Order: sequence, then C-alpha cells, then structure tokens
Amino acid sequence: MKISVIVPAHNEEEGLPATLRSLLAQTVPADEIIVVDDGSADRTGDVARSYGATVLRPPRNLGSKARAQNHALPRCRGDLVLAVDADTVLAPDYIERLAPAFDDPAVAIAAGNVQTRRTRTVWERGRSIEYLFGFHFHRPIQAGARSPMVCSGCCSAFRRDVLLAYGGFPERTIVEDMDLTWTAQIAGHQARYVGAAVAWAADPETLPYLRKQVRRWMAGFFQNVRLHLPRLLVRKPLLALWVCLAVLEILLAPLWWAAPVLLVHAWHVPLPEALAWWAATELLLLTPPLLYAARRRRIPYRQVLVNLPCVYATRAVNTYYAWRALITELLLAPLGLATPLTTYEKGRPDTRAPTEAGGEAVPR
Repeated sequence: MKISVIVPAHNEEEGLPATLRSLLAQTVPADEIIVVDDGSADRTGDVARSYGATVLRPPRNLGSKARAQNHALPRCRGDLVLAVDADTVLAPDYIERLAPAFDDPAVAIAAGNVQTRRTRTVWERGRSIEYLFGFHFHRPIQAGARSPMVCSGCCSAFRRDVLLAYGGFPERTIVEDMDLTWTAQIAGHQARYVGAAVAWAADPETLPYLRKQVRRWMAGFFQNVRLHLPRLLVRKPLLALWVCLAVLEILLAPLWWAAPVLLVHAWHVPLPEALAWWAATELLLLTPPLLYAARRRRIPYRQVLVNLPCVYATRAVNTYYAWRALITELLLAPLGLATPLTTYEKGRPDTRAPTEAGGEAVPR
C-alpha cells in the first residue's frame, strides 16, 4: 500500500525541518512527500526541497489548509494520503502503527494520539492537560464504540479514492478534519483512532493565538453540527450521542464556573468550603485519567500535577468561544443575522506574512 504525504505550509521555514525530519525517519517510509508552499514569504519552499520533498507553489495564497491540501491531491499517487501539519512531529513508528488500520476495507480515515510538543507557557501547559485527558479518556471510549468524533487534521491518513469521491478535503467548513470524519461515517465508512501512533503538535504559546485557534475550532464544530447532526442522528447515532454530549457540556459550562457562587448564595455554604468542594470534585474526575495517561506516555507525575492548574485558563477561553460560536454559527447564521467564520488563521505567530498596501497581514 503506497503512502503519499501532504504538508500544507505557509511561512513555515522555522518549524518545517522538524516535521520533515520526522517523516524521513519513519520505520515505514512514505512513498512521496509533497509540501504545498502556500504563498510563503520566507524560505519554506527551499527548506522543503533541501529535504527532498516535492514542492508545489500555487500562484496565490489559497487561504486555508483544506485548499492547500486539495491543491496537492491530484499529484498524489499513494493509496493512502497522510495529511501532516507543518508544525507537527511524528513518532518514528507513526506510519507503521497507523497503516494496519486500513487492512480493514471499511476504514476510510485514521489518526493517532496527539500530544503537545512544548509546555513552556501557561497556555501550552493547559493544552497539554487537555490532550492527555482527551486522548486517553474520550478517544478510547469513542474508539471502542467505533465512532470517533474527530480524526485530528494534523496527522490523519485517508484512502485516496474515498477522498476523491468526496471531492477532496472539504472546504465548506473552517475545520476540514471534523467535517471529513463525520462525512465518512455518515456514508458508512469507518474512522479509526490508533492510540499507539503518537504525534506532537505545536500549540499556541500566547493568549492572542490561542484565541484565534479556539475560535476556529469552536466555530467549525458548530458549523458541522448545523450541517451534519440531522443525518448523524439517523445514520450514526453513537457519534450523534458524543456530539450532543459535547453541546450539553458547553451549555452547562457557565453553571460549572458559577458553582462556588451558587453554593455560597443559594445554600449558604462558606466560601472556603464551597471552593474546596468544587476543586475536590473536579480533581476527582480529572486526576485518575491523567495519571493513567502520564504512565502510558512516560511523563513524570509531578509534571502533570504542576501543569494541571493551567487547564483552567485554557478552559475559560474554550467556554467563551464555544458560547460565541454556538450563538453565531448555530443560531444567528442560519437566520442571516451573522456571517459564519470563514477566515483561516493559524494558532501561532506568522512573522513573515505578506502585507498589502495598508500594512496588515493577509489572512489565511
């Protein structure tokens, strides 16, 4: 089974080498690596060529990851297409562990376990806790039910013929990975989570870029809810259940944040005691899966416990943008009272972005 790799890259001169080195170090090598130099103003194309990759450069910046991937898709010769972000590093055995999922002809899409590459700032530390919890608690449960909610776009593999049948990577929503994961399962194909295949993604280091990323993720989630939920309820009820539970969690999030205040004012519980009950309940739910995940990933327990408080900072950002997306994408946009999010912005600084006459960075 031949494997083609697509790496969409916009001004990724600094991060791209680590990604390409990880691809070249695979125990099961890819048959071709295609880097889409999507309107870069730096040496992205030269860097890719220096590692032996095939470089495609569109005549203009295409504006989103899905469009960049679709630009390369007709050139792919592999039976499988592995889409890798230009800031993601794969474990040496990533392809070796992921490819066997496609021995089952029903499987159309598969992805591995994503962890955070760096934990230097509060935002990266909070994201590391989210990933440890999500990929060692939620994903295994969903995988056991053969209905994963998303195959992460930074390191997912697809059958090329299925991709072509769907018209390529979907461009109708701002998050192509979730769109494709749901579309494939609605059509009767299977999506597979392979926990033993590990990838490390570069996550936002600062609050402004975390906000951009989370805004895109949450807007894309509700765009897909609006687009797919009725068919999910009929064709893939278990996946619809995970989606509905995620929406319910978002709806209840403000109540969770307000719980200490409610305990104080409604039940007259002393504030220190209310905070203690609130924190203890949360830790009781979070800590066991996190310690299990730390053991699986061979991460020191102390490191996980030190990073744990940071998850409340990222969770606050998640709550705000989830509610904003719910109102905009699920309620106002269908009524024509708001415009869905369509501008793709990276969750990291783009210091070399080309500028227009007005001096502002061209969005992608």
